[in-house]
Amino acid sequence: MSLHARAALGLDEVWWLVSPGNVLKPVEGMAALGARVAGARKMARRAPIRVSAIEAELGTRYTVDTLARLQRRYPNFRFVWLMGADNLAQFHRWRAWRTIARMMPIAVIARPGYDGAAVASPAMVWLRRWRRRLGQDRLVPDASGSRRFGARRDTPALYQLRFDPDPLSATAIRAADPDWHRRIPASAPRDMLTFRLVRPGKALSSSRKARS
Repeated sequence: MSLHARAALGLDEVWWLVSPGNVLKPVEGMAALGARVAGARKMARRAPIRVSAIEAELGTRYTVDTLARLQRRYPNFRFVWLMGADNLAQFHRWRAWRTIARMMPIAVIARPGYDGAAVASPAMVWLRRWRRRLGQDRLVPDASGSRRFGARRDTPALYQLRFDPDPLSATAIRAADPDWHRRIPASAPRDMLTFRLVRPGKALSSSRKARS
């Protein structure tokens, strides 16, 4: 789905942010951070996808803070926030979600079974006035004259992406193979943004609000 989104939006690459924890999801059964980064790297190999646990380094607790730090750290990059319709359905529960929408364009990928909840969500009620078609203001000249997607002046902006639905659920995949992380090599993987080693670590408790 990441590659389809990259092609549809004309992005240079996709970043997968592997979170230390998520208050909106149960911690029980969550593998250690290093194992999750290593597993994601294996899935993304040879693809224009960077896997990073930069949130652990930044020490940010909320998505809005993570994105603000990324924009300051990479001022020449133009970001687009990718998320599934399942996340849009609960986006209004995230901390400062309207601020996130004003920081960068949002592209929502359809997920089987979540369209109704996403459309009826408080976030969608607020965002629908900024819905845009693919190709509308897709490439925006920046100060240097180059054309980039996602200039700040283009926000809020909501793009809805529909591909052949993927019925796979990450939760179901983990439930079918709960010991997958035990087959990950013990050596610490390298972060593809910071290039530092990601120590194994443990999943954070539910008091760590990384995604709300």
